[in-house]
Amino acid sequence: MIKSLATGLALVTLIGSAAFAETHEVKMLNKGADGERMVFEPAFVQAAPGDTIKFIATDRAHNAETVKGMVPDGAEGFAGKINEEIEVTLDAEGVYGVMCRPHYAMGMVMTIAVGDAEVPDDFFEGRVPPKAKQRFEDQLNNL
Repeated sequence: MIKSLATGLALVTLIGSAAFAETHEVKMLNKGADGERMVFEPAFVQAAPGDTIKFIATDRAHNAETVKGMVPDGAEGFAGKINEEIEVTLDAEGVYGVMCRPHYAMGMVMTIAVGDAEVPDDFFEGRVPPKAKQRFEDQLNNL
């Protein structure tokens, strides 16, 4: 009896936490609502661990993928194909830098903060194009 009660409680907890997970939709656009070219909209998402980010291929010739070195320790990056809608569920807390590979130099980037995220000191290590770096810095002001 106690074993079945514990199993049932665990199942309710598991189902309950999945029911509270949120899906955030992000559009990949040639031009945003503010007139900026080559953008993710929204450019910053605050998510909880277990939330899903759905990248919508609104305009053609875009993809969404993590920038090398811009994922939390222990997290795996992701990479969608050009013109592909993808969904990723993020469990590791921290800051994720996301880019559109063909338009990275034009600054097509976004930031996802999961949980109690802080920007790591080495977030901008490696080559980051100037326009992308400026947009990342603007987005990180949301933390």
